[in-house]
This record gives sequence, structure tokens and C-alpha cells, in this order.
Amino acid sequence: MSPRRTPAVLGTAALLALPLAAPPPALADEPVEQIVNGDFSDGTTGWWGTPQIELTVTDGVLCVEVPGGTADPWEVIVGQNDVPIVAGESYTFSFSASGTASRPVRALVQEAVDPWRTEFDERPVLTQDMAVYEYVFTAGADHDSAQVAFQIGGSAYPWTLCLDDVSLLGGAEPPVYEPDTGPRVRVNQVGYLPQGPKNATVVTDAADPLPWSLADADGTVVAEGDTVPGGLDATSGQNVHTIDFGHVTAPGEGYTLTADGETSHPFGIGADPYRALATDALEFYYTQRSGIEILDEIAPGYGRAAGHVGVAPNQGDTEVTCHTSAPCDYALDVSGGWYDAGDHGKYVVNGGISVHQLMSVYERAHTAPTGDPGRVGDSTLAVPERGNGVPDVLDEARWQMEFLLSMQVPAGEELAGMAHHKVHDERWTGLPLMPAADPQPRYLHAPSTAATLNLAATAAQCSRVFAPYDDAFAATCLTAAETAWDAAVAHPDRYAEAGGEGGGPYNDDEIADEFYWAAAELYLATGAAEYEEAVTSSELHTADVFTADGFDWKWTAPLGRLQLATVPSGLADRDAVRASVVEGAGQYADAVAAHPYGLAYAPESGVFAWGSNNLVLNNLVVVATAYDIDGDVRFRDAVLEGVDYLLGRNALNNSYVTGYGTAYSENQHSRWYANQLDPSLPGPPPGTVSGGPNSDTGTWDPVAQANLGGCAPQFCYIDHIDSWATNELTINWNSTLAWVSAFVADQGDAAPPAESSCEVDYRVHGTWDGGFNTQVVVRNTGGEALTGWELGWSFPGSQTVRNHWSTDLTQSGRTVTAHSLDWNARIGAGAEATFGFVGSTGPGPNASPERFTLNGSVCR
Repeated sequence: MSPRRTPAVLGTAALLALPLAAPPPALADEPVEQIVNGDFSDGTTGWWGTPQIELTVTDGVLCVEVPGGTADPWEVIVGQNDVPIVAGESYTFSFSASGTASRPVRALVQEAVDPWRTEFDERPVLTQDMAVYEYVFTAGADHDSAQVAFQIGGSAYPWTLCLDDVSLLGGAEPPVYEPDTGPRVRVNQVGYLPQGPKNATVVTDAADPLPWSLADADGTVVAEGDTVPGGLDATSGQNVHTIDFGHVTAPGEGYTLTADGETSHPFGIGADPYRALATDALEFYYTQRSGIEILDEIAPGYGRAAGHVGVAPNQGDTEVTCHTSAPCDYALDVSGGWYDAGDHGKYVVNGGISVHQLMSVYERAHTAPTGDPGRVGDSTLAVPERGNGVPDVLDEARWQMEFLLSMQVPAGEELAGMAHHKVHDERWTGLPLMPAADPQPRYLHAPSTAATLNLAATAAQCSRVFAPYDDAFAATCLTAAETAWDAAVAHPDRYAEAGGEGGGPYNDDEIADEFYWAAAELYLATGAAEYEEAVTSSELHTADVFTADGFDWKWTAPLGRLQLATVPSGLADRDAVRASVVEGAGQYADAVAAHPYGLAYAPESGVFAWGSNNLVLNNLVVVATAYDIDGDVRFRDAVLEGVDYLLGRNALNNSYVTGYGTAYSENQHSRWYANQLDPSLPGPPPGTVSGGPNSDTGTWDPVAQANLGGCAPQFCYIDHIDSWATNELTINWNSTLAWVSAFVADQGDAAPPAESSCEVDYRVHGTWDGGFNTQVVVRNTGGEALTGWELGWSFPGSQTVRNHWSTDLTQSGRTVTAHSLDWNARIGAGAEATFGFVGSTGPGPNASPERFTLNGSVCR
């Protein structure tokens, strides 16, 4: 991993560790000290502590023996009340402190009563030596009696805090957050594919073209040219030029671009980084697992005890009852699954799109012309299930699918077959907090139609992808899917409530899109007329579902459309469905081409939504799918250029993927990847994507509010662990990163697709209960004879080869390879070879494969 630059001073102030010096004499016009007895010259007057500690002052220093065994910082507090704060006033807050255990302390100026709104919140890590910590903040509200608090709980072991010279003075110079954007030449800091597009952006006041040069790692200039002025970019507020150096194809590392006196961060030209990224983005999920010990030998540096298995102080997910807002008379074992984001909650609607996209990584590898089934096979990821004969991406998906299945209301209960919307803590927990140390009671929240349809959709997809590997689990998934569908039809308007405590609401009262997605998946899994009718009768089936705002967990109609377009089926209007994807992708490809940063996101409002990086990536999923459908390299290149934005070619000159690039996000909001708060904890693992710029001020957290006021959309981001509105990590953001990075990895060096030299005619001549008879004709459309051939394809469902003739057929999972025999090994130019086989259908439709490779080359 490349080194990370030191971040600029936050608006909540710089952290100073200075020798303690005597304060200068007070002047008559100096601000009034707001803290009573801050030097502890009058003992503990004005100060209080929570019941389990004793405040002791010795030689003018307050020291506290902090007990171990607490989970949250606020369980142990030293504080002072009745502190007046004036809105709009800027304050200097300072104190001297030491900690025998090098512990992080949460220092707060806040409302003294529920909901404890904060005006200041910083978490310095103390050392054994007394040091001065000084901050500046601007109050956002008036408080006649605010509270200054030092939250010192959350340690498993006892330690000692010493505190002195606590001061809060008004009249400070208002802080201004200035992000460190590095050099004004912005590039994809990870790299460009050798034969793919290569574009960069220069921030400059110049109106006319500027000369640029590209140098290799030795400093030798290998290309030169002039920039193209682009004018003012509304998303960044910057005047920009662009550079196109796509003609440079030599692989290498350490390239740099220079223009207008600035030199970019280094970058590479080559395909290898994307193979690593595609792996890392998937391996993120192992360390997000709930209900299992994370082994350090599998994920070095991320080992931790199993979370929510009922080992004290943890109350576990093995017997969870319903929340008092919607009581029930049963308890469910909902252990396992993935923690949704930076908290300990697990949500069916967000988990649904996440596990769907992981299963779609597997499906695309078997259906897309550039897909590579071998890259998603067994023993390709660092997961405990390696070597079990099942593709590792499906092993990871199963961990989540089993949790989703467990959220279904049992038979015989009211609302049987529906899915509980979520499970999470009774109240929000603090940061940092390891999952195993979470002491809160957890509750199931009321079933919702949206969650039920997410279960129906993902369980139907599960039945297809697992059929070749575990037919019993596939059958379990299909039963759950059909039960959930029936329950949703019977209860079409049970909506999750907004608000709540302890977890995100994920409320959604527009669910025609979930019905469409679930119907599509069930149709693809079963071929049943009931689900085909639900698909074709939906108003969304012919609507423009690919909006400028993109799709996410709340707008899932595009998932149904993409699946119907790419998974082989007998849908009568499938050609129109595929054409609609290509048409929808056009607007996103046009946005990439028009934007000076290659941004595949152009919301009509101009406001970047919470999780904008996720929307960028999902738009790229649509564009990539269009390339899979019609092979137009315009779409492929738009994906490659769109990825540049995520990896550094943006206004902040920041890669939003941890571990990738020179300057990358590394402080995503998380309770256990919390190195920013506690140096003993890791940061997010490599391949973790941040939510990214969020200019919707109504959703901002206190850190965003304190630092980002008036920001242009691309600048509405801060790499701080407490900025959940701009810098959270989530399973559904990483799932689309995994999908897109897999697509890019499959493009190799991005050379122009080779002309196809083969055609395949796959015809099913007869079907019967449980079986079918197929003839395959392979035509050599090239100009030279083939001597020895192998034809490969993947069955769309659970089909298996029973016997065969005129070839030697082998099958592994859903992948089949037909090998030539001695007597038909030669296929002359323009000639053909024919073979056949009898197969078993298994559950579901007998859809014909559409992707064939002859000697490794795709037949088109």
C-alpha cells in the first residue's frame, strides 16, 4: 500500500502536543473563561464523575482510576455542566492530559440532556506524558448550560487518566477547513489499462491550452501534448483542462504527468492492479461477517472474536425477540450475515442488493463475453471455505443468504413468510466498539413488504447459482423465495417506519420496483407463467428505469431489468429488454464523455446524494452490461474512464478506495476499523470504498456541518471516521465496487476485441420430464483450419450432462467443455463439426447457454 498524505487541519482544529507552559497574565479585554476551576486549584469544585470513579486532585492535577470492562466511551465520564455557549461564536478548547494506557479519550462540548447534540467532538489518543491538546470550533447553537465531557470508558483494562488546565475561551479565529488536494494534475492513481483510454484533469486558471508531458519512472519524457480547456466545472467549482494520453500503451509503474508547473501523483499502466482490486473488494466481506471468529491467518491484522454469539458482555443474535413497537411471541436465531456498515446492525433491504451483486459477479463470469469463470472459482479468495468445491464468491454470498433466510417469519405465525426488516441494537453504540464487546440488547424489527421482496429476489437467484453445487440449499432458497413472494402479494403495503434508535431506518414506501425485481428473479429461476405475467404486466417493465440519479437499495427496478437482459431465458420480449439497457447506458456514457473528471453521475438536481460513489459505480454497472450485450467499445471505455474518478481523478485528488493510490480514504466510519480513534485497531481493509461526496446538507453529520459549509458537490467530503454522511463504508457500496472491478479485471489490457472466428448452433431437439436432447454445431468462420478444438460454455441453471457422442464432454459445476476426438479434430476454414449430448434438467427452466468459447476465444 502506498503512503497516505497527512490530512489538512480539520475545522474542529489541529491537535497539538506541546510542553505545558504557564499562561500569560490575563488582560482586561480578553474573553471570559467558561470553565470553572479548570486548573483544579480548588480541588474538584465544578467537576463531576460517573458513579464508578473517584475524582482525585494532587498538586493541581485531576487523576482518575478508570475501570476496565466497559464497552462504550460514555460509560465513564468526567464532566462539567452549566457551560454557556453562543451560536456563531468560535471557541478555543484546550486541556492537558495523559493516559497510562495510551488510550483514546472522547472530548465533547455538547447539550447536557438527551439528544446530547454536540458542538465539539474530538478523540485524541493520550500518551503517558502530559501534553497540551488545543482545538478551535464554531458553535452552531445557543446553550445556556452546555456540558464539557471527557468520555473515558470503552476499555477492557483499567488505566489512569490525568487532566489539567481545562479551558474554553471565546473570541477565537473561526476555523476554516482546507482539504489537502495535492498536485493540480489529477489522474487515476492506481493505473490505466495499456490499450484503454487514459485521461487526466488539470486544475488551472489558464484559458488557453497548456503544454503537458508524460514521464516514466526514470524521469524520461515519453509523450507530450497540449491540454484541452474545459472551462468551469459546476460539480467542483474549478476551472479545468483535460489531457488525453491514450496513445501511450507501454506497461510500467511510476509514470507521472506534468502540466502548468504541477506533477501528478505516480500511476501505472497495466492490468494487474484491477485483478488485485477485484479480489480485495470481495475479501472485504469476510471481515464484515457476524457470528464467526475472524481469523488473523486468513485476514492478517483483522483477527477478532466472533460478534453477537451471546458470549458476555454480548447478548448475541441466537435468540432475538421482536421490538416492543411490533411485538411477537417468538424468537429467531438470526446469527451470521454481514454487518451492514460501520455499525453492528443487519438490514435485509441493504443486505439484499449486496448479496445479489456478489452472486451477479459469479453469474456475469459465466454469461458475459469477457467473463472468466476461472477467476471466480474455488480457492480464489481468502475465506475459511476455500477448497470445498464451491466458488469462493458463492461461499461468501451464502454466509449472507443464510442470515436473510433466518429473518423470515416462521410458518404458523402472523405474517408467516414475510421477512423482518432488520435486526440491531436497542440504542446506538459508540466508536470504537468491537462486535464481541457490544453489550446492547438486540431486537427484530417489524416485517416489511420491501424486505420480503428482497428475500424473494435474492433467494430465487440463490436457487439458480447454488444448484450445481448444493441442490438441497438451492431448493431451500427457492421454497423461501416463493413463500416470500406469496406473503408480499398478500401484504403489499407493510412499510418500514422512518426514524428509530440504534440502527438506520431503511424506510421505503414505493415498492413496485421490488415487486418487479423479485418477479424477474423468480421467473428466471422457475420459468413459471405466474412470474412471467408479474414481470410483463408491471408498468416498470417498459418504463425508463435508468434514471439520472442512478439506482441503489431503494430503487431496485434496474436490477430486474439487468437480470432479464443477461440471464438466458425464454422471455418473449427479451430483445427489447436488452435494447433498453443499451439505451439507458447511453446517458451514463454520455455523462462520462462530457464531464472533465469522467464522472458517470449527473443527478438532475445537481445535488450529490449520500453514497454518491455507490451511485457512480451502479451507473457503471449499467454501462458495463451494455458492453456485455452489444460489444460497443464506447461502453467499455466509458466504464474504464468512469473508474478513474473513484481512484483519484476527482476534485479532491483522492482515491476513495482504501489501499489504492497515493492519497486514499482510510478513516471510513466504522466501530472496529477505527485506527483513527485507537491506534491498536486496524483501519479499513484494502479494497474498501468510501461513500464519497454528499452535498445533501439535510443528511450531514456534525463533522460535515462543522467543516463543509458552502462546498461544491465534489468537495462535500471529509476523510474522518465521525463523518458517516460522507465517509461511511457499507456492504452495498462494496458490492458494486466488486462487480465493476471484476468487469475491469476481465478486460485484460483493453485491446480491441478480436474478430470472432467461430459460430455455435446449440439446439435442444427434445425435452421430457427431467431430461433433454441437444445437438451442437461448431462452425469455423476464420480463414485457417483448426486442428484440435475445445468448446466451452456454462449452463444457465442446474443442467448436467448425462451422456454424449462425437465429443468428449466434461463438466465442473455449471461449466462444460467439449473436447474434439481424433477423427473430428480438424475443422477446415468454413467447415463445421457436430456433436450431441443428453442432459438432465433439474429444477427450473432449461434455458440455453449464450456464451461459447472455442479454444479460449469467444464465438460471437
